[in-house]
Amino acid sequence: MTERSAQETADLVREGMLRNDRATRMLGMQIASVVPGGATLTMTVRDDMLNGHDICHGGLITTLADSAFAFACNSYNEMTVASGFAVELIAPGRQGDVLTARCVEVSKGGRTGVYDCEVTNQRGERVAMFRGRSYTMKGKPAVNG
Repeated sequence: MTERSAQETADLVREGMLRNDRATRMLGMQIASVVPGGATLTMTVRDDMLNGHDICHGGLITTLADSAFAFACNSYNEMTVASGFAVELIAPGRQGDVLTARCVEVSKGGRTGVYDCEVTNQRGERVAMFRGRSYTMKGKPAVNG
């Protein structure tokens, strides 16, 4: 049996997790890429995502970043969950904006990891910064296959 490359494993995780990730799909997020330790997702701000000030609800911007974080930290096909995160909302998202969350691994050791995610709009303007902390369940795959 041939062993998978790191990118082949990340691709397997991308497909398997997306199939089961109802929240990511419901919000219309698209996966631009998943690489070992990183992921990029996009989401178009719809009318039903706006709060009472007519801007994208901050929790939905955070959800985009959290989804990118999930794909990044599970990309090695070891079941990994968030142990916490912090988010800074910098600028509003507006209806029709295409938000992009780029998540990269900062450190990974033992069962814990740290990931940074920058959310920008289609003009490249920073909308939010997210730092996630992960916990890996050793010996449990993120997806089967």
